[in-house]
This record gives sequence, C-alpha cells and structure tokens, in this order.
Amino acid sequence: MVRLACVASLLAALAAGPAAADVARVAAASDLQFALEEIAAAFTQATGREARLTFGSSGNLARQIRAGAPFELFFSADESYVATLVQAGRTDGPGTLYAIGRIAVFAPRGSRVPLDGELAGLRAELAAGRVSRLAIANPEHAPYGRAAREALERAGAWTLAQPRLALGENVSQAAQFALTGAADAAIIALSLALTPAFRDKGQHVLIPERMHAPLRQRMVLVRGAGTAARELYRFVESAPARSVLERYGFGLPPR
Repeated sequence: MVRLACVASLLAALAAGPAAADVARVAAASDLQFALEEIAAAFTQATGREARLTFGSSGNLARQIRAGAPFELFFSADESYVATLVQAGRTDGPGTLYAIGRIAVFAPRGSRVPLDGELAGLRAELAAGRVSRLAIANPEHAPYGRAAREALERAGAWTLAQPRLALGENVSQAAQFALTGAADAAIIALSLALTPAFRDKGQHVLIPERMHAPLRQRMVLVRGAGTAARELYRFVESAPARSVLERYGFGLPPR
C-alpha cells in the first residue's frame, strides 16, 4: 500500500509538472492592471502558456518576493525595488527597463475640482476647504503615491492636502476611491485614467513630467523562474506588447 501510494504521488507530480511549467507566476505593480492583462492574453494566444497575475504596490510585492513568495517575474513601477532584490540575490540578472510611467489628476463626474496639470486649481480648492478627500497611493511603498506627493509638493499643495488625504494601499485602490465618489479627486497612473471605466466616469489631465521624478519601471526574473515566465519576459519586449504599453500612456525606453 505504501509503495502504491508513492507511485501515485510520483505520477501526480509528473502530471502536474508540465501544467505548472505552462503558467508564469507574476507579481506586478497596480498601474499595469489593464495593460498587463491585455499583454498576458496576447501572450497566451501566441504561446499557449498562461500568466497568473497578482497586482499590488511595488514595495509590498518586493518585500514578499524577498521573503520567499513564489513569484517568478516581477514588474515594478520603480526600479529601485528591483535593485533591492538584485542585491539580495533573489533575481536572475538585473532586469530590464520596460516603461516610463506617467501620472494624471482625475476627478469623477460631479466633482467641482478644476483640473490642470500644474495642480493650481486643486491647490486653490484645498486652500478654500472645498476638497473633502484627495486620493493618492501610499507614498511609503507605492511609487505612484510618491510621484503624487512630489507633484503636490512642487505645486505648493502638499501641506494643504495632508489632512484631506485618502491613502490607497496601491494606485489602483486610490483610483477606486475617486471612481466611487469617496474622494473628490485623485492623482493616479495615467494608464488607469485612460481605461473606459475612468474615461466614462470622469475627466483627467496629464501632470507634466517635470513635476516629479521619473517613474522608471523595471521587470526582473526571480531566481528559479520557469519557462513560461522567461517567455513572458521576452514577450513584453516584443513590438505587440510595447504597442499595448504605449496605448496605455507609458513611455517606452529605446530597444
């Protein structure tokens, strides 16, 4: 009976092996939610392999990977988090810069916050006490939250904004605060503001790049990554994938 059980376990493991090899376990920054889902669908159609996507803030995902979370490919919204994993010996190489992120100020339909890239209108409304909540991602671990804070500081509005902040765990959650009316406005990833869900329920204005440090987004293979993850890594550098990223408002590094 013991021998039969061992044989059964071995057969089950062998059966599971190829299926597991066909799935890439991916950790990705929340700004990529819609773009990467589209890229993953194209990847599956082209290769027959799948990508299991987990979205969150780059800082939190990097900590999980460093602690041994079973991800094989990491898409960070800030390359510094990749650097920490490289230094910790958790990656296969230094990774690749795949995009430059942009931020936008978004106001849901019905909001009275005037939108402009310099955030002058938002600053005036904050000073007048006419903004109940302003949503941004948590700057402590979300790169898009840090960029939002930098833009508010550049506009002279950070001190005014602090008592009114609604902090999202990641930029996607911050965007949802505004989309559902829980915030009068939000500073979010342009890649989210360009999606139909946001385009149809509010307005956005692009914030100039000079208002914040560049959002240099880097992807990296985690040590021990399987075949599917390595193929997806290469696929993201292909022309079809780059076209999707560009359509969602990302800047593209030279090939």
